[in-house]
Order: sequence, then structure tokens, then C-alpha cells
Amino acid sequence: MKFQIEKETLLDPLQQIIGAVEKRQTMPALSNVLIRTTENSLTLTATDLEIELVSQIGMVVDEPGEITVPARKLLDICKSLPNEALINFTVRNNKALVQSGRSRFSLTTLPANDFPSLDTINSVYDFEITQKTLRDIIDKTAFAMAQQDVRYYLNGLMLEVSSNYLRAVATDGHRLAYCEKLTNADIADIKQVILPRKGVLELVRLLSDSEDMVKITFGSNHLQVDFNQIRLTSKLIDGRFPDYNRVIPTDGDNVISADRDQLRQALIRASILSNEKYRGIRLTLEKNLIKLQAQNPDQEEADVELEVVYDGDDIEIGFNVNYMLDVLNVASSEIVQAALRDSNSSFLLTYPDQEDCKYVIMPMRL
Repeated sequence: MKFQIEKETLLDPLQQIIGAVEKRQTMPALSNVLIRTTENSLTLTATDLEIELVSQIGMVVDEPGEITVPARKLLDICKSLPNEALINFTVRNNKALVQSGRSRFSLTTLPANDFPSLDTINSVYDFEITQKTLRDIIDKTAFAMAQQDVRYYLNGLMLEVSSNYLRAVATDGHRLAYCEKLTNADIADIKQVILPRKGVLELVRLLSDSEDMVKITFGSNHLQVDFNQIRLTSKLIDGRFPDYNRVIPTDGDNVISADRDQLRQALIRASILSNEKYRGIRLTLEKNLIKLQAQNPDQEEADVELEVVYDGDDIEIGFNVNYMLDVLNVASSEIVQAALRDSNSSFLLTYPDQEDCKYVIMPMRL
């Protein structure tokens, strides 16, 4: 194998796929990147057996071939070279030689045959959506994913496609985030997949706020997202996601309307003296007024009041302040609304100008 490439042309795709490189090195090949060249293209592949990232570069190649080299070392070498540097890459006698100017590096290699690949994806359904829309729907929900929960199906993001809609739902059992967006999907029934946490985080890292289209393919065991020159393939969580429609309350007659930023600042102030482990805050609702109270084991207390628009029952309820702040941090709306039935019911948080998103927060005993 032999080719010549500019530093930036190689560095960008390397940075895009590096997230899939296995850090724990359960197999030696998983810490490597697979470099495969044809006469007119160079393809970089990295995997940890849960996700696979592939980036393709169109270019003229001197001698086609395939080999694997240590991914992070190659990335560090590229980063260390000066801008506008030209890299000569050659494989001889099971060694990869990387030369640029007066710098020369010799890397160990492993055969391409040792490099594992994810199973071929069997397409169940595919559709297209803009990068901006996909990123937005993930940003507004992914924070509610569980982390290392024994209910493994909660450790990811549920994506549901139906006619003209893509929905994302995440829950850790204490809160739920729901968002839906219009798409060009033309499908008679409803299809659901659960994308694991790592796949979600890598996907967000790759997405931009552009109107460029990406193709999403739902497979029986995998989800694949195709960009212009990058392809992400992720295994799916095999499990049944909870029925989110049963969790979203519809009987909240007591509705609060508040300035989002003012409520956020009030919650931050009250949380300073909350219990660091449980983060519980007591909220008391009176006519056009919210009272926030926090206590900690050191017998310290915080009392914060905020004027709101409210004409419902007097209610006292406890909740985790971090859950509420997470919801307020993912939106840019000026006004937030919260609806609840009584002191034992869940909060339903919505934004009047973003009706496609809903958030549920369970109460907690204080």
C-alpha cells in the first residue's frame, strides 16, 4: 500500500471515527483503525463491536491495499505535524511508514483480516431527515437516558418512526423526555428501536446544525446513519421500551406559567443548600407565587420565592431539582408551563412555542 495525502484531509476523518476505537483493548485489532484503499478512494474504519464508524475520502492512490494501524498513535502523529504538511504513507514488511518533511514514523500493523466488522445490516425501513432536525430531537431528549440501569432497555434512546413523524423518548424511571419532528417517512405501521448510549453520544458528536440530509436505516439488530462521507452503524438494545403514552399525564388541571430563565435562576439559588445526594427541593404553590425550600443534613436552609402566573389549588410537592434544571436547560423558549393534578402527581413540563416536546418529572418524598 502506498499513498500521499494532505494532513487536514486525513486528520478530519480520523477525528470523526476515533470515538469508536476500543479503549480497553479486549482484542488487539480493536485499538487499530482499518485503512483500505482502492485506486480512487481511501476508507477508514473503527469499531468497538458495539458501534462502527466508517469515513471515506475520494483521492488517487499509488498502490491499493488494506492494513490496520494503531488509531490513536496515527491521530497523534497527524495532530503533531505542521499545517499544510504532506503525508506519505507506505506499508512495507508489516510496518507502516508515515513520512512528512523531516519527520518519519514507523508503526506496527495487524492484518486487515484480523479486523472485526459488524454484521451486515438487514434494512427494515429507511428514511431521510436533516442533520439539524435529528440533532435537535436528540438534544432535547437524550439527557433523560438511564446510566447503567439494570433495566437495560432504559440505557438508551428510543427512536420511533411512523407516517410523517420521528419521535425520540428517553426515561430513567424518574423522569421522561419526549420529542417528535415531522419527516418524509411514508410508513403504514410504527417501528421502534432503542439506540444505546454510546451510539447516541457518537451520533450527536457527528451531527451539525446544517440542512444537509442524512439517511437513517432501521435494521433488525442495527441502526445505520449515512452522512455525506461518514457512516455510523450501531447495535440496538434488544428489549421492550415502556409505553410512554401511559407515563405522560393528561389530567393536570393546575397549570403554572413562568419565565423560563427566572425559574431556572430561582432553582439554582435554592439548590445551593439542598441535599447533595438526593437534590430534593420542596415547592409550594399559591396564587401567582412559587415558594422553593431546600434543606441539607447540616440543618442549613434556603427559601426562594418567585412570582408566576397561577390560579390553581394550593399544592406542596417535592422533586429532584436537577431533573427540572435539565429540562429548562435544553430549551430556548421564554415561557415554560408546568401542569400537575396534586401533590402526589407527576409534573408535565411543556413550552407553548415548542409543542412537539413534553417532559415528565416524578415527585419525590421529602
